[in-house]
Amino acid sequence: MEILKFSKALSDEIRVRLLAMLRDNELNVGEVVQVLGMSQPRVSRHLKILHESGLLESRREGLWNFYRLAQSGAGQRFSDSISWLIENETEVLADKRRVIEVLAERNMETRKFFDEIAEDWEHLQRNVFGDFNLNSELLGFMKDCSVGVDLGCGNGAFLGDMLVKCKSVIGVDSSRKMLELASNRIGDNPEVSLRIGELTHLPLRDWEADFAVISMVLHHLPNPDRAVSEAARVLTRGGRLVVADFVIHSNEKMRTEYGDRRLGFSEEELRGWMDEAGLGTITTHLFPVKEGLTVLVYVAEKQ
Repeated sequence: MEILKFSKALSDEIRVRLLAMLRDNELNVGEVVQVLGMSQPRVSRHLKILHESGLLESRREGLWNFYRLAQSGAGQRFSDSISWLIENETEVLADKRRVIEVLAERNMETRKFFDEIAEDWEHLQRNVFGDFNLNSELLGFMKDCSVGVDLGCGNGAFLGDMLVKCKSVIGVDSSRKMLELASNRIGDNPEVSLRIGELTHLPLRDWEADFAVISMVLHHLPNPDRAVSEAARVLTRGGRLVVADFVIHSNEKMRTEYGDRRLGFSEEELRGWMDEAGLGTITTHLFPVKEGLTVLVYVAEKQ
């Protein structure tokens, strides 16, 4: 009986806390260890029990395993049915606060990484992209519009190109150093606005933009689906979103040398996020680059 299977899986307080922790977050084993302050073997054993019961699902990506609450089936229905029993427990609330802290620390590490390598970023990109001009390809997917936004604009290399098709552009990035470089590149241009902020909490109003691009940024985020949702929020009806990122791969060098958190995405994964955000798919394109990597460009519009 499945009720016995699920109940046995939740017969330990740690596993109950894990179930609550992974309801709204996909975390790798190392992040769970940080939250709970326990040894990795102990955490992995609890995660394995929950996974084998069907209450959690896992995703292997290179050397990392990510876990989240089951997204379908009996495991999801059972978890939903008991959530009211555990969501306000003291330990669960403390874990949720700690998750926020751990992810904030991860974001801080990412910002620090980009602050440190900001001036060398174009050189690092050439090591991966070679002669491939991604910005030129992205420009081809743009429509003439009033306001365009580059979400994760980095040093602003694409902002000037966007002005060819946009009356004004907004660049958003979480790295102050990157925005400094963008400001130096753009100069005193009233058609360009630079804003500091996270892609999962954009400093933009609802329906503020007609076009948005997220280029080679999602793989740095702990919750890339939320960034897609935020991008959809700020788009006008019929506004276009273009996402460029790596197709899922196993090159761990991208983590160690380029600060990537995720090793790319599948087209199906991106489509699911687009659908949830109310974005209809227009087209997708694949571009092979160096290091055995492929760039996926996904074009969608707000319905």
